[in-house]
Formats: sequence, C-alpha cells, structure tokens
Amino acid sequence: MTDKRYILAIDQGTTSSRAIVFDNHGRSVAVAQQEFPQHFPNSGWVEHDPEDLWNTVVAVCREALGHVDINDVVAIGITNQRETTLVWDRKTGKAIYNAIVWQDRRTAGLCHDLKKDTGLEERVNQRSGLLIDPYFSATKVAWILDHVSGARARAEQGDLAFGTVDSFLLWRLTGGKSHATDATNAARTNLFNIRTNQWDDELCNIFRVPQAVLPEVKDCAADFGMVEAELFGRALPVLGMAGDQQAAAFGQCCFHPGDIKSTYGTGCFVILNTGDEAVTSQHRLLTTIGYRLNGKTSYAIEGAIFVAGAAVQWLRDGLGIIKSAAESEGLAKSLEDNHGVYLVPAFTGLGAPYWDPDARGAILGLTRDTGPREFVRAALESVCYQTFDLFDAMAADGVSPKAVRVDGGMVANDWLCQYLADILDIPVQRPVVTETTALGAAYLAGLQAGIYRDLDHITANWHLDAEFTGKAEKSRRAAVLAGWKKAVARVRSDAV
Repeated sequence: MTDKRYILAIDQGTTSSRAIVFDNHGRSVAVAQQEFPQHFPNSGWVEHDPEDLWNTVVAVCREALGHVDINDVVAIGITNQRETTLVWDRKTGKAIYNAIVWQDRRTAGLCHDLKKDTGLEERVNQRSGLLIDPYFSATKVAWILDHVSGARARAEQGDLAFGTVDSFLLWRLTGGKSHATDATNAARTNLFNIRTNQWDDELCNIFRVPQAVLPEVKDCAADFGMVEAELFGRALPVLGMAGDQQAAAFGQCCFHPGDIKSTYGTGCFVILNTGDEAVTSQHRLLTTIGYRLNGKTSYAIEGAIFVAGAAVQWLRDGLGIIKSAAESEGLAKSLEDNHGVYLVPAFTGLGAPYWDPDARGAILGLTRDTGPREFVRAALESVCYQTFDLFDAMAADGVSPKAVRVDGGMVANDWLCQYLADILDIPVQRPVVTETTALGAAYLAGLQAGIYRDLDHITANWHLDAEFTGKAEKSRRAAVLAGWKKAVARVRSDAV
C-alpha cells in the first residue's frame, strides 16, 4: 500500500480551527492553524461569528493541502467543538444569529425552570444520557428561535436548519447539498435518544425544538457528501465525523470497555468506553455515544470540565501574566509548593460532577508574597484537581481505571503530566501523536475509504511517547485535595 494516500482532518475547535493532513500510518505531514475571536456580549455568554468558523476552516485547509498533491488526498474527516449551536437559512446558508458556544450559560434560568418539573430531568437523562444544563444544544436552539424575530415560525415551516459546528461546516462544504451529523454530535444535543439512535419526539417537545430543523444522523464513518471542487481544487468526499472528545478517544484507540482517555484543550474531557452497555452514572457523569460504526453503537461515560487550557489562555490574554502557554511549565516548576493558592476556574460555571452553572471563578489563599508563579501553577493544578473529581465520581460508580491516556495541547507540558499522575495516583500515558482529536477524524474517514481494514489495523498505529507515574506522598496528596475541595465549596452557587 502506497504512503501517498492522504486524509485531510478538519479540527474546528473552540479557540482555533486546524487542518492536518495525515498519511495512512497516522502520521502528520502538514498542519495549519488559525485562532479566531471569542465574543462575550453579556456575563456568562460566549459566542462565535459563524463566518469566522467558516473562513478559518477554509483557510487552514487550503494551507495544509498546499503541502501535498491534492490528487493523493482520498477523504476528509471532520471533528468539532460539540454542543455549540447554529441556526441558518436553508436558502442562503447564512446563520440567523451568532454561534452560541458550549460554554455559554445564558439558558441557566430556563434549565432551572425545567428542573422544577418533578421527574423531568430523570426522563431526559433516560433518553439522552444527559442532564438538563445550558451546556447542551437544545436550550440554545430554543433561545435562538425565541429571540430572533420570526425564527420560530420559519423553523416550523422548514426554512431554517439547526446544526452543531460539524453540520454547519458540512452544509457549507457541500454547497447546501448535505444537512447531516453523526451519532456522537447528535448525542450531545439533548434531543437525541441514545438508546433508539433517533431524534426523540418527547425531547423535542420538552425543549420546544421543531424536528423540521434537525439534520440526518449517520454513523461516524459514512458518506457525508462531496466537498465542492472550487473550494480546494478537487471534489473530495467527507467520510468521517465525530465530536471532538469522541474523536480523541477514537484517535487514542479506546476501542474496548474500560479504555479511558482525558483530553486537555480549552476544556478537559474524560471518556471511558463502556462497550455495548449505556451505563447510567449515579454521580452525575454523562452517558453518551462513544462511536457508531456499521449501525453498531459503542457507549461511553464522560466527565466534562469547562475550563482547562482556557485558564492558561486567561492568564495570557486576560491578565498578561505570561506571553505564551509554553512559559507556564517553567514557572510551575520553579516552585516547590504553591503555598495554599488555589484557582477554581468556574468562569462559565462548574461542569461534572457539580453541574453548577451559577458558580463563578475565584482565586483563594492569596498572601502578600503571592505572585505570577503561584497564579500560573494554580491554573495548572486546577486542571489536575478537576480531573481527580471526575475519576472520584467514576470510582463511586464502581469504575477505577488502571491508567489513563492523555492528549491535547496541554500535555506537551511534562510538569502537568507528572502532577496529574501524582494526583490521580495512576500512570498517565502520553502518545507520540498528541493531536488525537484530528487523528480520530482521519481514522474514521480512513475506515470508510478502505485505508484501514478494521480497528485492530488502527490500533497498530498507537505508540507511547512517555509514561508518568505518581510520586507524591499520600499525606501531601490528601492535603492538597482537601484544600481543593474547600476552595470549590467556596465558589458554589449555594455557598453561604
């Protein structure tokens, strides 16, 4: 088999769009990336300009493809920030409102009202695997339809389309010929029944979303449509699609029950493969679809942390404490101890296992000699402590992983990986290819294109770069975790 069979992976993230060309061994041969602005029109609101998403995706694809012969590219895979919600005009392809980002909390009041209906959240959870929270797409769609003049009537008449970012990009890439999504993205909307694998009438009624706006739901490896030739110089098929966290799990080859990965990007997301069984957490973790291939669903449990790398970005862009994320490792290393300083980065509420949309961030334990180094280290430590909270919830559900595979931009930081191993007290495994989100999308497209025979063929590409094992004294670990729990309690919305 020739190496001249390339796959273009589009990774549309929360703060940047990236395109990576992979060869058939899962090796990156060309990369392009562009950041784009974040918009915060009100407290707790987060939006993207849909044209920024589209324009950066086209630009990075063209740049990456410029490094290879377009005739050697056989397929495109798409992965995306999940839950981020767009509604657009079917005739023009133009969004009727900015994309409402997964971090956005504007529908917290609506979610509170829905939860007052006894038993409603349990019914929603049973069907969707999710909780009632502003994080998910359903209340975002309803908000747009309620706040854009005439939108609800147009939606019910079939003039408007809803989609998460993957679906919006696919529509644009195919010139409006394909309005589709995959099972993993559909599973994050609160409108999709993960057990029947269909849009759910009752969920649509609860959240007041007309089914006329919904995309077709396909397997993660499927024929999603052809990209128009004028965009990249040749018509290319889109053959793979998955939400970013499921794509990362796929890229990490988490194909068997018990396999677990943790991705550190803007947020942090832990996904545990549960196989054929849709396991219901008793500790407010999410039940979701890990992937769906050939009509067969593999389920997962997920814990979602809203702010991980975003805390470091805040130190850089908001406070100006650092000039680049790479500086954070040296600053954290320079301290033997963080002297009781904790950052609880609840900038957009707390995710799992707290699900407190009204919590807000805080820095605690400040003294006169607290400086930039302590702020930076507290930000990195917060990522590890929040991950511990997820693993603690999984342990309470009877699941105790023996090791975790990590990926995402933050794990290039050896200090972070070591501290994570110290706090979790299990081995932390970093693969050679840490951009596993894009890689997972490429693998899915490669499966559909016939480049990969099966999942075992893909697994042969996974290689360990480094393994970090816990070195912290038990008493020290217990002390810092106790301090973290106190800090979280201080920022909870129900704190006295």
